[in-house]
Amino acid sequence: MKNGHNEFMQHELRLPELTVRGMLLGAVLTVIFTASNVYLGLKVGLTFSSAIPAAVISMAVLKMAKDSNILENNMVQTQASAAGTLSAIIFIIPGMLMIGYWHGFEFSQTLLVAACGGCLGVLFTIPLRRAMVVHSDLAYPEGVAAAEILKVNSHAKDGKSAETGLKEILSGSVVAGIIALCTSGFQVLSGALSLWFSVGRGMTQFPIGYSSALVGAGYLIGIASGLSMLVGILIAWAGFVPFYTITGTPPEGMAMQKFAAAVYQERVRLIGAGAMGVAAVWTLITLARPVIDGMKESLAAMRMPESVKDRHRMDIDMSAKSIGLVFLVTVIGLLAVFYAFVSPEGLPAGQTMAFVLVGVGVAVFMGFFVAAACAYMAGLVGTSSSPISGIGILGIIVASLVMYALCSSFGIFSLPGGEKFATATAIFTTSIILAIACISNDNMQDLKTGWLVGATPWRQQVALLLGCIVGALVIAPVLNLLYEAYGFVGAMPREGMDPAQALAAPQAVLMKTIAEGIFSNNLAWEYIHLGLGLGIVIVLIDVVLRRRTNHLSLPPLAVGMGIYLPPSIQTPLIIGAVLGYFLDKRLRASRSEEEGKAARRRGTLFASGLIVGESIVGVALAGLIAVSISSGGSESPLALVDGSFAGTAEQLGLIVFCVVVFLLARVVLSDKKNNI
Repeated sequence: MKNGHNEFMQHELRLPELTVRGMLLGAVLTVIFTASNVYLGLKVGLTFSSAIPAAVISMAVLKMAKDSNILENNMVQTQASAAGTLSAIIFIIPGMLMIGYWHGFEFSQTLLVAACGGCLGVLFTIPLRRAMVVHSDLAYPEGVAAAEILKVNSHAKDGKSAETGLKEILSGSVVAGIIALCTSGFQVLSGALSLWFSVGRGMTQFPIGYSSALVGAGYLIGIASGLSMLVGILIAWAGFVPFYTITGTPPEGMAMQKFAAAVYQERVRLIGAGAMGVAAVWTLITLARPVIDGMKESLAAMRMPESVKDRHRMDIDMSAKSIGLVFLVTVIGLLAVFYAFVSPEGLPAGQTMAFVLVGVGVAVFMGFFVAAACAYMAGLVGTSSSPISGIGILGIIVASLVMYALCSSFGIFSLPGGEKFATATAIFTTSIILAIACISNDNMQDLKTGWLVGATPWRQQVALLLGCIVGALVIAPVLNLLYEAYGFVGAMPREGMDPAQALAAPQAVLMKTIAEGIFSNNLAWEYIHLGLGLGIVIVLIDVVLRRRTNHLSLPPLAVGMGIYLPPSIQTPLIIGAVLGYFLDKRLRASRSEEEGKAARRRGTLFASGLIVGESIVGVALAGLIAVSISSGGSESPLALVDGSFAGTAEQLGLIVFCVVVFLLARVVLSDKKNNI
């Protein structure tokens, strides 16, 4: 990618980046993607990365202006992707309604939590940029894909059509788009195959996800991360799930498959969360030196004369004065919103201020910790596949323990509704932490894109801040609209509503359950402790491998994600990573250096196209489903078949998935000689 970066450094120096029309377009896309992600996340517990769809739409719209350029398009996607990702706070904040503390989403409080938390996520990743983007070989699959899309469009606009690689981008987009439409829209293809089989008295499964976009992302992330995730899957599904189903007994009337799935959700994912916690701490420790060096470089750049700064604009972050001012404003905002949250309880002034200061302090200090971990996860496996909810689990545990200690010292639990207040305060604190986490996760992808296309970092950081503010304005109204229309599981706004239509909000239910378990002293701590121990073992193995070999490693965070994430998400990532490794090995053996470079670029472009096609269709289908349900229609408005077709859909899905893998290999190994 360094060559691509050097090429686009030639976009010197005066191309406009932050423009009024770009910011307005970014704001419109922000509203669209935030609303879509809020609905999708509440419905199925998944959100999509909006960076690539935003880049594609920006290019299509701004193409009508003759003076548009690659850097302006990059700023639009930066702004829109930040807001789309900020919607991930829905993984926790609906818990306020589920415990009965709120009876609707408080607009001002939800706005300030999302906006201030998101802005802190931007600020906390500024000192990480040099360590994780400039001086790192992390993959950042969506960031690389977005950069390739922007470059292709820029070449085509300059009339260099023979060198653009547009064919590979469009081919991958069309293939993935059609498959996504047939899977999520027409439902004639299945999105995954799960083969359950017995292990003694127990049971486990062998799953394969069919996502074309994740195959493309896997191709970009590299073999080390892919195999580490495979190790995590084996630990979970060849180790813990069979063990607990063999040694345990399912509740009366529960099928063994459901029991195995429950074991995974209630026990194994907690083990994965514990392992991820250790891995996140280790990641922060290993990054300490490069982060400090990066901060020194940033401070040195800030002291440069203006004439030198102009020549080195790609090394300039926001100034220390600007960072300090934004940080001060956001902390004041958090103190104000926490006070507004706590004060209605009528506690003594000293106790109220203690809750405010401790809550904000925990959110800010833990926020910096999770910002580093999430930024690293984004580089490993991409934004769409990062286990943000796993970070949320760590956040809710820490916040709940702190609030438990504080409430115990003040005698809050002896008051009427004391336990509910303690749970709500922990959820509120975690909402801030999660806002920081999801923005830092997305921010690094955007900064990687900017680095590859020649953007100015401080301008991107301003665009990210704008995206957080606009996105925060949208989240509360959309949450209230969906709550009033459908309700949540365990929280219905009116009597007589159909519980079958309630939005599942699965992550919010999980985190609420963990918080309640801590305050009622019945959380299964043994699984978290087991995960912590396992995480330490994985870190030690990784250290030994790195010291004794030149090319072997076992990234602990990737292993933890392998345990925690659903295997249907990870298997296409692993397949893509392994495919990329063997294709690269084949190219090294059979092609010249120049031909190998051209072949790898074709693969990157086609893989990027796979991500683009599925992402855009996912956005369109989310909007269509929302419109259909709001008008009293079906949740599957385009479905051509019913549940009886599921077996055939699984078989067809597997065939099509194999075709996608074959096509990616064929594109890379084709005999094209030109460097596209």
